Amino acid sequence: MGRRHRSFFRLNAMDSRVPRNGKAIEELGWYDPNAKSAEKQVSLNRERIEYWLSVGAQPSDTVSDLLKRNGIGQ
Repeated sequence: MGRRHRSFFRLNAMDSRVPRNGKAIEELGWYDPNAKSAEKQVSLNRERIEYWLSVGAQPSDTVSDLLKRNGIGQ
């Protein structure tokens, strides 16, 4: 998401059998690396992320690092 020179990422729960651009099961938050303040950089739904991790969801390496920085996850 975003535009040129202004990245913006959504954190979604996806089914691994669905194509990369397929429909998300649930939107779990967003990440804006260009935001000036730390509290405006990340918005995560902690309760739902912990639920998805508890039922076996596997975060990508990048998402795993983002979750660790925010005190969520393994």
